[in-house]
Amino acid sequence: MKRLASYSLVLVSLLIGISILSTVTLAQGDWRQIPIRPLHPFQPRQPKRIQLPNGMVIFLQEDRELPLIDGTARVRGGSREEPPNKVGLIDIYGEVWRTGGTKTKTGDQLDDFLEIRAAKVETDGGVDSTTIGWSCLKGDFDDVFKIVADLLHEPEFREDKIDIAKQGEYDSISRRNDDIGGIAARESVKLAYGPQSPYARVPEYATVSAVTRQNLIDWHHSHVHPNNIILGITGDFDSAAMEAKLRQAFTGWPKGPTVKKPDIQFQPAKPGYYLIPKEDVNQSAIRMVDLGTTRDNPDYYAIEVFNEAFGGGFSSRLFRDLRTGKGLAYSVGGGIGTAFDHPGVVRLSMGTKSQTTVEAIQGLYQEIDDLNSHPISDDEIKRAKDSILNSFVFNFDSPDKVLRERMAYEFYGYPADFLEKYRAGIEKVQTPDVTRAGAKYLHKEKLRILVVGNTSEFDKPLSSLGPVTPVDITIPPPPAEKQGEAK
Repeated sequence: MKRLASYSLVLVSLLIGISILSTVTLAQGDWRQIPIRPLHPFQPRQPKRIQLPNGMVIFLQEDRELPLIDGTARVRGGSREEPPNKVGLIDIYGEVWRTGGTKTKTGDQLDDFLEIRAAKVETDGGVDSTTIGWSCLKGDFDDVFKIVADLLHEPEFREDKIDIAKQGEYDSISRRNDDIGGIAARESVKLAYGPQSPYARVPEYATVSAVTRQNLIDWHHSHVHPNNIILGITGDFDSAAMEAKLRQAFTGWPKGPTVKKPDIQFQPAKPGYYLIPKEDVNQSAIRMVDLGTTRDNPDYYAIEVFNEAFGGGFSSRLFRDLRTGKGLAYSVGGGIGTAFDHPGVVRLSMGTKSQTTVEAIQGLYQEIDDLNSHPISDDEIKRAKDSILNSFVFNFDSPDKVLRERMAYEFYGYPADFLEKYRAGIEKVQTPDVTRAGAKYLHKEKLRILVVGNTSEFDKPLSSLGPVTPVDITIPPPPAEKQGEAK
């Protein structure tokens, strides 16, 4: 035993010596000489696509790792279509669709039913769609799916749950000016899209108060039809058996009116400086915004690389120069925004102490100017592409992530292989492409610059940079007859 222990000690010492020698050799050499193998081909397993005669599109993605089944139904139509005098309707609908229960069970009864089974069914409202999703054990699928089907066909929208949802909206309205980051995000979107744009408007006491139960019922009846639904299911099931079950459940559901994308025009604010004084803070939130573009733009891949190199991470120019180099920022970043079916927002964001507000704005300007005098280099682009490509797979490293992405392409009318094309598109981007993208979409003279902060502590008045437009964020009071309810 002693001899064996002695041999083991010698072996460990030898391994440590080899490790130290390798480390020293590497330190004396050039780390760039380490061979980097090419990335493996990206070929995610695609879900099975089924389209029923009534127009419902279904995606099935088997995943046998755990005895679970998850699903989501995405319904066309969201808050960008709600009436201007009832902004908040979709937020309330998204909550009460589930909490209001069905014709046969209250929301509280559904809670008890699901809790016993460690399952969940949730609904939500969004800008362009509403969703109902669930998660359950494989053995409880039939029971849980029946609840989902009942909520699709016969939601009740009970008044007591509507009152609770409205109270939650009132509370959110009352607190919306507490955080400067939230203020800056909200108001900068208004500058980019226009204050009355469906992508920028926010609920008010009056618009929430105006929402009625009948509004929720009418919305459901006008939007929740099979030809407006994309259903995705992933988990431990046999695709053929699941398809048969879904066909039995939904084939007899008749088509309804098709929800069409609304024609939304944008009316951005004039370029210039906008100020929101907030005297109870010691820092400033800065946003520079403009209209961006869409993801089906041929420049999309060059934009992605530009964004990563210019303002996308710890190695980006904005972070390296303004935060690390000059110490001007708590946080800084941004780039050219893209969205699936409408222009995203060009947005440069920065948080700085009050005493460096104007200096920080000038620092951002300098970074934009430097794109002309010192274009993003080959090395910067290589780092950006490596960062995107090396992290890309982790965004789609599970069947449910691939399913969600595939459903999004179906929803917005993108090619089914858009995900596979992404990596190839990034790899093909060259330095001239990135230079051209920055010059095409980022223009200093077109930016709307919003500052939220304590003006008494600024290093210089914001007006030293140019004319300033004050932004009023006063919250309109609730209607007289609803004041007691909204408090």
